[in-house]
Amino acid sequence: MTVFSRTYNGEAPQRLDQFLSEVYADASRSRLLQYIKDARVTVNGAAVTKGGYWLSAGDVVELALPAERPSKLIPEERTLDILHEDENTLILNKPAGVVVHPSFGHDSGTIVHAVLAHCKDLGSFGGEIRPGVVHRLDRDTSGILILAKNEKALNFLQAQFKSREIEKRYLALVDGRPPTPTGRIEAPIGRDPKRRQMMAILPADKGRAAVTEYFTKAEYKRHTLIDARLLTGRTHQLRVHFAFLKCPIVADALYGYRKQSIPLDRHFLHAYRVAVTLPGRSEPSAFEAPLPPELQSVLDGLEPAQPATYG
Repeated sequence: MTVFSRTYNGEAPQRLDQFLSEVYADASRSRLLQYIKDARVTVNGAAVTKGGYWLSAGDVVELALPAERPSKLIPEERTLDILHEDENTLILNKPAGVVVHPSFGHDSGTIVHAVLAHCKDLGSFGGEIRPGVVHRLDRDTSGILILAKNEKALNFLQAQFKSREIEKRYLALVDGRPPTPTGRIEAPIGRDPKRRQMMAILPADKGRAAVTEYFTKAEYKRHTLIDARLLTGRTHQLRVHFAFLKCPIVADALYGYRKQSIPLDRHFLHAYRVAVTLPGRSEPSAFEAPLPPELQSVLDGLEPAQPATYG
């Protein structure tokens, strides 16, 4: 157990929770309130369990932190394609074929293992197996991935995802054509009751709301390049939604055609743009990741469609 001691020297009384938030700026308010509730905070030697306790000048505040459990994750040196880094945030261009955090069957070689080697002081906030993970990308989806470097930044960024303030855009090559060149898909998604490794479109009372907007960027003889915008962030959302439209993502072994139209070792889905307000800033910043070479080469080899596709 580690004990931190601070003396309140303000002229006017101040609430205990506000004082702790100022002193321990990297900790979330909810975490500090839990410490207070757990009687880990004392004022002049006496335990205080209410965040609204008023401090006076000269009060000595002590915070006893529980002993940290050593992480079972072992940092692994790996080259990271870093798009942006500051004291709060790390934004990466994730390659296909790499899992974001440890899971069953993936206890090494993940992005988290590499980030732990890059950020030596990354804590265990966000969970022991996924420290700093703000959101996830599927293993075979490439593109922009956001990670937080402290708990306060994690909460700040995750709140934007929850309130749908973050703009997330993907490039997807699909088989065939969607019903219209632009559109909005509103179809609830949940775990497939028959195939538990898959997600599926479900009735509204059984699935979670899922909304995708899409725009046609280019048309080819047998395929369409789509710019898709996620308005929600359900597991496998784009893969399920485009399969629902009968134009699955190319080389998607789970939701696509059994016989693939283009031989690829990954599906053609890339998170190419994110607009997010970073901790400490008031306006959104936009980040873009170029299409990986293996996907660009697929586009370069496709035959363009004839002019009149929709009619």
